[in-house]
Amino acid sequence: MTDARDLADRVQAGDLRFYALEDEADADTATAARRELLRRETDVAFDVVGDYGFDAAEAETAIENMVGTVQIPLGVAGPVQVNGEAADGEFYLPLATTEGALVASVNRGLGTITAAGGSTARVTESKMTRAPVFQVEDVSEGKAVADWVRGNFGKLSSAAEETTSHGELLDIRPYVVGDNVFLRFSYDTKDAMGMNMATIATDAACAVVEEHTPARLVAVSGNMCSDKKPAAINAIDGRGRTVTADVRIPRDLVEDRLKTTPEAIQEVNTRKNHIGSAKAGSLGFNAHAANVVAAAFLATGQDEAHVVEGSNTIVTIEARENELYASATIASLPVGTVGGGTKLPTQSECLDLVGLRGSGDPPGTNADALAEVVATGVLAGELSLLSALASRHLSGAHEELGR
Repeated sequence: MTDARDLADRVQAGDLRFYALEDEADADTATAARRELLRRETDVAFDVVGDYGFDAAEAETAIENMVGTVQIPLGVAGPVQVNGEAADGEFYLPLATTEGALVASVNRGLGTITAAGGSTARVTESKMTRAPVFQVEDVSEGKAVADWVRGNFGKLSSAAEETTSHGELLDIRPYVVGDNVFLRFSYDTKDAMGMNMATIATDAACAVVEEHTPARLVAVSGNMCSDKKPAAINAIDGRGRTVTADVRIPRDLVEDRLKTTPEAIQEVNTRKNHIGSAKAGSLGFNAHAANVVAAAFLATGQDEAHVVEGSNTIVTIEARENELYASATIASLPVGTVGGGTKLPTQSECLDLVGLRGSGDPPGTNADALAEVVATGVLAGELSLLSALASRHLSGAHEELGR
C-alpha cells in the first residue's frame, strides 16, 4: 500500500505533481500526503483540518488538491410552519455560520411566524441562465443574428436539450451592443441548480448559431447571465428561483414576541431598508438577507458564491390596524437538491433534515420547496433584526450572547 510520506517525498523530489496524487493512491492517502508535504514546508500540521468524518473520495467532484475539511459550526432554527406551494408543513432550517447571534435571531423570527400561523411562500419563476457573447462585423449584422435567433428557437432548443435528460430551454433573449451580440439563454433545470447543465447546453446551441450565422463565439459566458456578481438584470429579471415569503402577524403577537410595535418596525424598514438602500445605490433592499442565504447555502451544499444573487432581496413591511404584514422577495436564488455540493455527506444530512434531498415528484418541486423554506428563513431574519433595531435591543442581544 502506498504511504503518504513516500508520496510527499516524490512530490518534493519533482517526480510527482501535487495535483496528481490521486493517480498514485486512494483519495484519503493522497489527501494525507498533501498535509504531510505542507507540514514539511510550512510547519502547519493540519491536525484538525485532517480530522474529517467521510471518505475523501466522496468530495472528488467538489474539490481539487484536497487536504482536509474546514468545519463551520452548524445550528438549526425552527421548526417553522411554511404554507407553500411546494413546501407545505413544518420545517427545520439548518444554518452553518461563524456569526454569533444569527441562529438565535432567525429562530426568534421563525417562532413568531409559526405562532402567527406560518408563512405563505411561492416560487413565482424558475430559470437558470447562461449568456454567451458573439462578435459580429457591425450593428447591422448583429441585428440580423438576433433576428435569426428569434426565428429559430426550435432549432436551438433541440441542440441544447440533446445534451441533458432534464433541462428544458425556456427562452433566448438577444442583446446587441455595437459589434457584440449577447444571447441570454434561460433553462428550467428541475431540481438541479443547473449552472453546469445550462453551460453545456448553451455551448451546443452556440455551435448552431455559428453554423448558420456570421457570428463568432467569443465566450460561452459573456457576463449577462449574470453569475456570481451584483447585477441589475438578476434583480429585475431573476435567476434561479424568484421566491416570496410573507406573513401577517397579529399586533399583540408582535408586541409579545418581538418587543415592539408594527409601526416601529415599518418605520425602520422604510428609513433603513428602502431609503438608506436607495441612497447607497444598493441592489438589495433588506437588512441582512445574505446572512441567512449564506448560512443555508453552506449547510445544504449550494454554491456559496451565489449568495451575491441571493442578496437581491426586497423586504416590505406594512403596519395595519390590528396586524403587521411583512414580506421578503428574493429575485434570484440559485438552489438545487441534486448535484454539486448537495452530494457531500454532511450537506446531504442537512437536506435530509429539511426533508428535501434528491429529486422531487414531479421534478423541480424539491428545489422549489427549498427556495420557499430559505425565503421564510430570510423573512424571519429580517423581522427579528428590524425588531431589535426598532426596540434598540440589537447591541444588548450581541453583548448578552458574548459576541
